[in-house]
Amino acid sequence: MDPALVNYGLHQNNHRTVRIAIGDNLLKKPCATELMRLNKSFIVKRSLKGPREMMRALGTLSSYIKHSLDTGNSIWIAQKEGRAKDGNDFTDPAILKMFHVEGRKQKVAFAEYVRSLKIVPVSVSYENDPCDIAKAKELYEKATHGNYQKGEFEDIESIVQGIVGRKDRINVVFGDVIDQDFDTPEALAQEIDRQIHANYTLFPINKLAAGLEDDTITEATHTTLKEKLDVLPEGAHQYLLDSYANPVKNILLDKAEMPEAAEA
Repeated sequence: MDPALVNYGLHQNNHRTVRIAIGDNLLKKPCATELMRLNKSFIVKRSLKGPREMMRALGTLSSYIKHSLDTGNSIWIAQKEGRAKDGNDFTDPAILKMFHVEGRKQKVAFAEYVRSLKIVPVSVSYENDPCDIAKAKELYEKATHGNYQKGEFEDIESIVQGIVGRKDRINVVFGDVIDQDFDTPEALAQEIDRQIHANYTLFPINKLAAGLEDDTITEATHTTLKEKLDVLPEGAHQYLLDSYANPVKNILLDKAEMPEAAEA
């Protein structure tokens, strides 16, 4: 849903929609493959195992992304392999290294190359995550039994639930174009995360799960959260709470680490 909402916002404001990077784990059903291709998607081959195959695929992907941008086509790519199940979203520097594979071919330094990409971080906030209970169960199973075995089409089923399930309010915020020099993928990842966290919309359920007192938290907010917890084993409660509380904690942590906050 994230790129779909990004595209909807762009279309509503008379901008061209983006090409969407999707993992090949979502293409197990032919109907899903056709749907993705109709929506300007291109494939990220996550299932490759051999180092040579992986490097070849990364080079092709990096080259395609640069070609898309050079021909006036923006792309959307997740900051890592999907959103975090615990709401603790951080950018994987490996994705930023992948961007630069094409830059290395052209003998362009990392900072100069990624500046030419004109990266714009985007924050997508849902008041209600329609997959929150399933995510909490999965994390609980992993913690309790050491692993969680996904069903063959579970990723596709999650997409369907994400589309048709209750989401309530949604907010999409486009950040600023990153035009500073960042010499390493790790430094660039920090800036992307800073913008995503800063622009993330906190809803009453986020604040309640984080233990904050706020006048936007109503009796209905308490009821909604209780209903979610009631269908989960007690040991899974914290995983669901964390999924809503972690965005709050990340915003507070970023503010605490800002220079002006330290000086104050």
